[in-house]
Amino acid sequence: MVDARILIMGLSFKENCTDLRNTKVVDIIDTLNTYHVKVDIHDPWIDPDLAKAEYNISMLKQPGENQYDAIILAVAHEKFRELGIDQIRKFGKTNSIIFDIKYLFPRGENLYRL
Repeated sequence: MVDARILIMGLSFKENCTDLRNTKVVDIIDTLNTYHVKVDIHDPWIDPDLAKAEYNISMLKQPGENQYDAIILAVAHEKFRELGIDQIRKFGKTNSIIFDIKYLFPRGENLYRL
């Protein structure tokens, strides 16, 4: 969907760390950008200045509620698990979808998995 808003939660190389080296999340971002969508990235572990310097990525400090057509859980940070799926769903619009590519939440949560 052109002009869709997508939230990617996680940018680091692996869960619960600040390391950006070899992160594959940038590949997801680059691919989504070819579809002319608006991509926001949120990762509480990542220094925004480092993300900008390394990948020219602007980080979102905190996602707003009811903003996104899709949410991608790209890194299994414990902080995201603690936030909970109900709060994460609030970031999405009414008919938004969530892709849990790191299996952060149980299968019964009506999430899409790759």
